[in-house]
Amino acid sequence: MLDTSARLLRLLSLLQARRDWPSAELAERLGVAPRTVRRDVGRLRSLGYPVRSTPGVSGGYRLGAGAELPPLLLDDDEAVAVAVGLRTAANGTVTGIEETSLRALAKLERLLPARLRHRVNTLQTHTVRIDREGPTVDADVLGRVAAACRDREQLRFDYTDHRGEVTLRRAEPHSLVTQGHRWYLVGWDADRRDWRTYRADRMALRAPNGPRFAPREPPEPDVAAWVQHRLAHQMWPYEARFLLHAPAAAVSGRTSGTVEPVDEHTCRLTLRGDDPHLMAVVVAFLDVDFEVLEPAELKEHLRALGRRLLSTRI
Repeated sequence: MLDTSARLLRLLSLLQARRDWPSAELAERLGVAPRTVRRDVGRLRSLGYPVRSTPGVSGGYRLGAGAELPPLLLDDDEAVAVAVGLRTAANGTVTGIEETSLRALAKLERLLPARLRHRVNTLQTHTVRIDREGPTVDADVLGRVAAACRDREQLRFDYTDHRGEVTLRRAEPHSLVTQGHRWYLVGWDADRRDWRTYRADRMALRAPNGPRFAPREPPEPDVAAWVQHRLAHQMWPYEARFLLHAPAAAVSGRTSGTVEPVDEHTCRLTLRGDDPHLMAVVVAFLDVDFEVLEPAELKEHLRALGRRLLSTRI
């Protein structure tokens, strides 16, 4: 059994991880009796943590918002991780968080022992970042979406799709997933009755949130892998297939498309995207002989590309 101090830290960690905790479940997690949980909650309250009691048959506890930020204890590895994360956030893709991250980093680095400052500075000095242009996400949007995921509250938002069309959506949010420099919300679309993926930078949240909902099983146990599969295979309006007169090993790694061997001299390439002209450029860039399997209209994009290249003055 954990001693009192360790148990209090564990209890605090559990209360921070989820909005509502039944007393019996907390007792089970901590390996103590419910009356011990009540005493420990009293100790946390005496230390200034606003732990609220929740009513009902399965009543329990909730960590409320406090007037002051309580003391925070970090071990060496956690302190380094926070410092590096703040430096990354200062140059990241979340709008409005850069200055806040730098202020927090300055406060943290003043408190770091010399040995930890050296670790952080060494990592930063020998790290080279490639700046990428692309959409940024408002920090308030991410915060509200994450809170709705935690509290199981329906979100209402205006969503702009890849064609620029705006529609009102109602979704039960499950989790946020980052892919490259973009953020995606995975949620159950209440009107379409299906799991959907929404780019966070295309969401304009409405207030207030909708009603609370019972959690659903996600579309796959590994939500990140599910999003990655959708991005690669299902979310693009165009799909093109080519027969390449080259071995699959000679093409794999040179394109983001799917390469399947046909025989030792040929392979099939499947490309997905939102611009057929760009797909024509991609397959031409491979510099191998090929045939268009589908769609037939892609051939005209390739002819237009060929005419443009032939007419270029060199």
